[in-house]
Amino acid sequence: MVEWSGFHPCICIAVDAQAYGGRNDRGQSEIQHDLPRLLDRAARGTGLDRAQWQIQRKGDEQLAVRPLDGTEPRLVDDYVRHLVAELRAYNAQRVPAARMRLRAVVHQGLVELADNGFAGTAVVATARLLNAGALYDALAAHPDADLALLLSDDVFRSSVAGGHTTLTTEDFTPVTVRVKEYEATAWLRVPEPGAPATASHEPGTAEPGKPAAPASGEPAAVRIEPAAAGGADGGAGINNTYRGDNINVTNVAGAVDARGAVFGFGSVGG
Repeated sequence: MVEWSGFHPCICIAVDAQAYGGRNDRGQSEIQHDLPRLLDRAARGTGLDRAQWQIQRKGDEQLAVRPLDGTEPRLVDDYVRHLVAELRAYNAQRVPAARMRLRAVVHQGLVELADNGFAGTAVVATARLLNAGALYDALAAHPDADLALLLSDDVFRSSVAGGHTTLTTEDFTPVTVRVKEYEATAWLRVPEPGAPATASHEPGTAEPGKPAAPASGEPAAVRIEPAAAGGADGGAGINNTYRGDNINVTNVAGAVDARGAVFGFGSVGG
C-alpha cells in the first residue's frame, strides 16, 4: 500500500451502491461482501493493483485514494469499463431487486493521510459529488444501466478533453452540482448497457458519434462473419474453412472463475 506524508496530489475514486438502505440484513451483507470483489476484479482487468491504493470502507461505499502517477486516464476509461462489465455479469445472475447499481465519482486534488482517514478539500468534494442529484437522476432515468459516472471538471479536462482516453467530450453531459456548501461543474456519463470491457480504438483517436464497439460486441479484428449460403463447403450458412488468423489461445495457471462463461471446442477437420 502506497503511503505519503503531508498533503500530496492524489486521485480519488468513490463508489456507492444505490438503494442499499432499502435492503434487508442479508441483502446488505451481500453487498458488503461482493462490492470489494467486483472492484478488485475490475482493477485486475485493467492491469491496476488496488492493494497499492489507500481505501476507506463504509458499508456500501468505498473511497480509494492514491498519488497521481500518470495512470489516471486508465481509471476514467478502462477501469470504469471493466467495472461496468463486472456489474453486468454479476447482475445477470440476480433478480431485479437484488441487482447492484453504483454511483461512481473520480476527482483529484491534495490529500493527506490523517489519523482517522483522509483530510483535504479534495476528499470533501469527492463526497459531495457522490451525493449529487444528477447521479441519482441518471440511474432513475436509465433503469437498465448498472453504473452512473461523474467526473470533476479537473479530471474531465485533464483526461477526456485532453485526449488521453478512448472517450470523447460528447460522451459526457455537463451538470452543475450543488450539495451543501459545494457547488461546481461536473461531467456525467451513463455507460451503455452491454458495452464491451475492451475499447475499440486507441486513446486520442475517438471520433464524435463513433460507436464504442462493433454491433456484435466483439472486437473487429477477431469477429468472424457468418458464411454465405452455398459457401465453400456447399452448406447453407456454415463454413468449415480453417481460419488460423482467428484462433485465440489463452494459457491459464491456477484456478479460474468461469461462472457465466461459454466455451466452444472444435477441430481443424471439423
